[in-house]
Amino acid sequence: MTEQWLGVRRQLLHNRHRWGIEAAADYPADRRVAGTPLLAAPTWIPNHPIPLTSIRLEFDPEAPFHGVTGLEPNDSLPAQPDGTRYPSYADAIADLASPAVFENRPTYRLLSADLTASQPVLRLGRGTYFDSINTGEASAHEYVARRLGRRTSTSLRDAIGDPWDPASRPTNLAISTLTIRREQTAGASTFLVHWRDPAKVGHAGGLYQVVPSGVFQPSADASWNEHHDFSLWRNLTRELSEELLGTSEDHGSDSAPINYETWPFATQLSAALTAGSARAYCVGLGVDPLTFATDLLTVLAIDADIFDTLFADLTTRNDEGRVLTPQPFTADSINDFVHHKPLQAAGAAILQLAWQHQLV
Repeated sequence: MTEQWLGVRRQLLHNRHRWGIEAAADYPADRRVAGTPLLAAPTWIPNHPIPLTSIRLEFDPEAPFHGVTGLEPNDSLPAQPDGTRYPSYADAIADLASPAVFENRPTYRLLSADLTASQPVLRLGRGTYFDSINTGEASAHEYVARRLGRRTSTSLRDAIGDPWDPASRPTNLAISTLTIRREQTAGASTFLVHWRDPAKVGHAGGLYQVVPSGVFQPSADASWNEHHDFSLWRNLTRELSEELLGTSEDHGSDSAPINYETWPFATQLSAALTAGSARAYCVGLGVDPLTFATDLLTVLAIDADIFDTLFADLTTRNDEGRVLTPQPFTADSINDFVHHKPLQAAGAAILQLAWQHQLV
């Protein structure tokens, strides 16, 4: 049973892109975002880009949850050495196939979203990283197992139902950002892409993704970070620094809250946003049809001179993979990534929407 489970896991890791495209066919065509496999509820895709900082965040830390957790009895999980089944998919991964980065850190769990209202709003509560492993990643494993002809008496995917319903499963929210170096000359702007190393990450290994992309979560476990870091902009700032400059993700917040007002990178980036030399937009929210990973789709366009100052030490490798050389922000380049490379569904949707809205 363990070897069979590991064999399915390998198939999932090695062919995520193909499985994701095939899984999208199980859902109505009108749920797909910009012709990509990404799925969305009707209130998740606004007609026009929204300034990122205009989205109202509401936090309900004690919000109850009555949906599927992935901790229910599941006969597709492998056996432990004592003969009993692993209690969760995350437990099985931790013992049998753990990537370099695999921690059950606290997150902000999506409760509801309306990005089409006159006042766009996201409501969130408390969650943990393994919530999405035990439901979404486990559902992806189940999908691959079924496609390989391995049936079980339980079905996590069927129990979850509509993946865009955050009441059906604990829904971690990632913020995926297309970072554009904006040039004044037409056709000269570039964007950044990240390749996620399957040996280092528990989610979306082997795929390309826009960069930065990270779970919306406090910077560290200490209680003071929960409210202090409850900001889309602050989360994006930390992810930019971590994935493009190679800095730590907590910035010492296990000892004291991050002082965003004195952190030079954060103050320079915020000053650029205020001055208009950096522009941050949300273009929607979507869920991956295979893994049920749920991403806020954002775009950050930074004028070239500011970009070159902020990212003078731009890294090519980080704890989750490698950053490609800048790609031209052109229709041909975007088409190549969206249709011919193993790009995450969220990244494909962001690229399509950013080009559609000409966010340069």
